[in-house]
This record gives sequence, structure tokens and C-alpha cells, in this order.
Amino acid sequence: MNQRILHTPEGVRDIYGEECERKQVLEHRLHQVLASFGYQDIETPTFEYFDVFGSDVGTIPSKDLYKFFDREGNTLVLRPDFTPSIARAASRYFPGSDKPVRLCYLGRTFVNHQEHRGRLKENTEIGAELIGESAADADAEIIAMATTMLLESGLRDFQISIGHVGFYESLVDEAGLDAQTEAKLRLLIHNHNPFGVQQLLSGLQIDLRIRELLTQLTAMNGTGRMLEHAYSRTEGLKAQAAVCRLKEIRDLLELYGLEQHASFDLGMLPSHMYYTGVIFRGYTYGTGDAVVKGGRYDTLLGHFGNEAPSAGFVVVLGNLMNALQRQKIAIGTKPERITITYRPDEREEAYREAARLRAEGKCVEMVLER
Repeated sequence: MNQRILHTPEGVRDIYGEECERKQVLEHRLHQVLASFGYQDIETPTFEYFDVFGSDVGTIPSKDLYKFFDREGNTLVLRPDFTPSIARAASRYFPGSDKPVRLCYLGRTFVNHQEHRGRLKENTEIGAELIGESAADADAEIIAMATTMLLESGLRDFQISIGHVGFYESLVDEAGLDAQTEAKLRLLIHNHNPFGVQQLLSGLQIDLRIRELLTQLTAMNGTGRMLEHAYSRTEGLKAQAAVCRLKEIRDLLELYGLEQHASFDLGMLPSHMYYTGVIFRGYTYGTGDAVVKGGRYDTLLGHFGNEAPSAGFVVVLGNLMNALQRQKIAIGTKPERITITYRPDEREEAYREAARLRAEGKCVEMVLER
């Protein structure tokens, strides 16, 4: 027999036994939080037309998609990201809704990372999208919901880092950077390299105030006091509006009683280009990647013919489970299995006892003695 077929391809893995049980318990616990906020479930296909995730949407690069063809020659892709799928479905089933639409989901995404670096290519994600509400209350709601889900998982030592796309975009516009220079700047900021930023901008004719702000972006993080300082230093209306939005969200999170888990990062850049406003990520120790990520995307539904302000987030189950395991936080498992061992002449009594226990909600496995 070919021993290769006993193994999974790179980037995917089997989950079984107690680990699988813990995952299911965690999924249920997190889903209860979504339901408590009034979100309704939606299931979208595992694969969609390529255009749902095309480059003009601003999601995963084409080279990282799993692509294949149907019988008619259409290019299809395995879902790499839930948000465009939900945006497509919402545009079809809830066009012009007179009240906000709250949708939640649980499923798997598939990204063919060019450089594996230990990351899985198939991930289970649970998340939510709030469609049709532009107020800061919507941003605060999804951040509060994500925070509550992490608390419900058992995490206590974590931080939700909140930024705003508009602050960076305003500085870039004021600096008058061309696309090539902006792309280099974005990479340097993403890599937290202020010295590289300083070197990149040193030969350009840029206002000194803007140059300093761009150089210091990677250090512009912390509490609400940092927001006040940032507001006083910028003159761009878009940047000031971004800071005001973050201050409003800070105040709303205080009403939720969750402000202690929030910090602000004006140097945060979006993971997907469809984000247009507030963005956030949740971090804890025990995993190198964010356990939760999300933000506002007010133009994405327009790609599917239904303009509507929207915001959402996703919890990456694998990252969260890794963090819980390394922090030695128990998730719990399903009810203990009861084993009934019986001989052939004891079948009737054993079957009757198993049925009684199962009716009480217990898990029973039968073992026939031979």
C-alpha cells in the first residue's frame, strides 16, 4: 500500500478524539455569544465564482487561492475569506433592508500560503457581519462581541488593538506619495521599521510634521490619552475624523464595561484592502497570529450591487485553541462516556439500560464481550 495516502497534505491536519470534542464545545460556546447579540446563522458555499474574491474586491491575492474549473469552464475558488461571501449573499437576499441585518457563520476557509511557515492552509472560523449600520455603535458592537467571545472561551490575558484606515490614508494623501513609494512605506510600517520609514522619506519633499507622524506611526499606540495627542498633531480632516471615531468607540466600550481589554494603534494597517474605517485585531500569548480580526468595510457590498455600510469580524478557532492550550486554560469536553460491557446473553438488559441513560442525555458506548 502507498504509505503516502495515510498522511494529509502540507497545511492541513486531522482533528480527532478529545481535541475534536474541545473544538466542538468551544464552537458552541462562542456561537451562543453571537446568538445573544441577535445574530442569525447563514451558510454560504465552500466554493464560489472567482470574481467574488477577485483583486478588485481587495481580499486574498489570486496566487494564494485554490482555483479549479466547473464543467462550463468557469473559474471557481475555495472560500479564502468569509466576508466577501456574506456580502454577496446579503446583497442578494437583503437588498435595501430598512433595518440592520445581523448575520453569523461557522465554517472553514482555504488559503494556499506561498510560504507555509507553520500556518495551516485550512482554518475553521466563526464570525459575524453587521450590515446596514454606519454609526460608531456598530463598530463598538462587533468589538464588544469579539471581546465577549474571547472572555467566554476562558481567556483573560488578551488585548483588542483598534486602529483606523483613515488615519494612515490621510497622512499618505497629505504627503502626496506615489503608489510605488506608498507600497514601500506600507511594508516598512507593517514590519515596524521606523528607521526604514525615515530613510525612505528623507529624500522626499514632504512637510516636516507629516514626515514625523509617518515615522512615528509604529509607536502611536496605547490608551485614550494617545488619541488626544494624535488629534492635536494632525491637521488633515480625514485623520482627525478617524481619531474622533476611535474616541467615540472608546466611550462606547466603557458602556459595555470592556474598555480594559481595548488599546488603540494608529499604525495598524488593514489585512484586506476592502476595509474602509475601523480595523481591529485581538492578541494573546501562546500564538503568533491574531485570534480575532475585523473591521468596517463600507464599499464591499457595492461590488455586488447593494451599497450598504457594514462591519464584521472573525475568530480563528485554531489560533484560539492553541492559545488556550498553551495558557493551560481548560475548554472542557462533552459529557463523560459511559461504557456498558455485555455478553451475548445480556443484550436485552444492556440495550434497555443504554436507552435509559441516553434518554437522560448521557453518552453511552456498547462493548460486546466475545
